[in-house]
Amino acid sequence: MSPKAQGVKQAAANRKAFHDYYVLERYEAGIELFGTEVKSIRAGTLNLKDSFCTIKDGEIFIRGMHISPYEQGNIFNRDPMRARRLLMHKKEILKLNSKVMQDGLALIPLSVYFKDSRVKIEVGLCKGKKLYDKRESEAKRQADRDIDRTLKNYR
Repeated sequence: MSPKAQGVKQAAANRKAFHDYYVLERYEAGIELFGTEVKSIRAGTLNLKDSFCTIKDGEIFIRGMHISPYEQGNIFNRDPMRARRLLMHKKEILKLNSKVMQDGLALIPLSVYFKDSRVKIEVGLCKGKKLYDKRESEAKRQADRDIDRTLKNYR
């Protein structure tokens, strides 16, 4: 039996998603990758910034995720921006599809991580923020920072 890497190790996070969207629910999905893509993710060369998920014919795909070509990959490297299939149960996909179609929500990848040597993606069912919501959350974050700063000075 081969030894497996235990635990969870984060490879990338989509911090812009939390700025642009309210995350209503989170789901874990596997992803269909080639060997050189996994090696490239281990090296930390992926970007989730403008990525999103689409559902077509009962399958869920991630688009806009950039995985840089692996240095030693030569002919085995794939297109860095290709659509990659996510692996979820059929019932989960159908449930997500109905929510996206009815409520006008979006499926946004939040993070990529290794779970026991397998690459997993955390997908969020998200609702878009308006500009004033973004300003409000930024003001709240700034106020929290100011409070923490003043409390630190008084200690």
